[in-house]
Amino acid sequence: MKTLQSFFSLLLVAAFAISASTVSAQTHQVNTDKSTVKWVGKKVTGQHNGKVKVKSGQLTQEKNGGLSGEFVIDMASITCDDLTDAGYNQKLVGHLKSDDFFSTEKHPTATFKITKAVAQTDKSGNNYLITGDLTIKGITKTVTFPAKVTLTKAGFIAQAKVNVDRTQYDIKYGSSSFFDSLGDKAIDNNFELDLYVVSK
Repeated sequence: MKTLQSFFSLLLVAAFAISASTVSAQTHQVNTDKSTVKWVGKKVTGQHNGKVKVKSGQLTQEKNGGLSGEFVIDMASITCDDLTDAGYNQKLVGHLKSDDFFSTEKHPTATFKITKAVAQTDKSGNNYLITGDLTIKGITKTVTFPAKVTLTKAGFIAQAKVNVDRTQYDIKYGSSSFFDSLGDKAIDNNFELDLYVVSK
């Protein structure tokens, strides 16, 4: 009897091992039409806000429950939503695309690659702490931020707010950290990204 029980126990262990090994990672492509990246930039006299488009991307739920993924942002698609005067709007967007800011002719895209995702829940309902490599203007820096990621077999919804220090990416225009006597023309070093990314 003990021999028979041991045999069945071995069968169960083997079946579990086979089952675990055949669980595949789930990879989902980003729906670029339904995903949005909103930005907010602040200065002494107020702020501006707008959007940039997600060009491509994917998110993978690994076998161990972790996350990996990479996303490409179309920097040339940057818009301003708060200026209603067409002339002022065009002037600001042109300035943001220039070498003073994002140099979109030389660097038309920015990328973010997840390097670590730790499952944890905070008071805001975020359930992951995401760390990854953010590349802007060809410069890569590590950023960490909380995110709310809802995953199913059908896809995912990811939401997060990310604060970025633009000066780390050689965007120093209007920064009081590098220029004196700017007065009310000073622009905050940090800008905020509000991410809403969904799969196809």
